[in-house]
Amino acid sequence: QVQLVESGGGLVQPGGSLRLSCAASGSFFRVNAMGWYRQAPGKQRELVAAITSRGTTNYADSVKGRVTISRDNAKNTVYLQMNSLKPEDTAVYYCNADVTGPTRGRYDYWGQGTQVTVSS
Repeated sequence: QVQLVESGGGLVQPGGSLRLSCAASGSFFRVNAMGWYRQAPGKQRELVAAITSRGTTNYADSVKGRVTISRDNAKNTVYLQMNSLKPEDTAVYYCNADVTGPTRGRYDYWGQGTQVTVSS
C-alpha cells in the first residue's frame, strides 16, 4: 500500500502564493510520474500539472506561467508552487502518483485532497 499525504492548502488573497506538498510513503519499488489535479464545486477534476521521474513537466493552459511543479525523488515528494493566484483557482487539490509496486505492478494512487481558497 502507498499513502500520499498532502499539505500546504489554505486561504489566500488574490495575487498571493501557496506551496503544496505531497509525500509518498509505503511499500513500492519506484514512484513514476506525479501530478496535481483540482476539482472545483460542480466541475470535473482536471489536471493542473504533472512531472515525470526525470523531471519532464506538463501544465494546464490555465496555470502556465503562474505555477511550477517540482519533485524531490529522494523524498518521493512533489511540490506545486502557485503564484498570482486567482479566485478561479479555488478548488480541492489532489495529488496523484503512478507507482511501481514491489512485484513490479503499476498502480495509481490519490491523496485525500487539500482545499485551496482564493478570496479577499
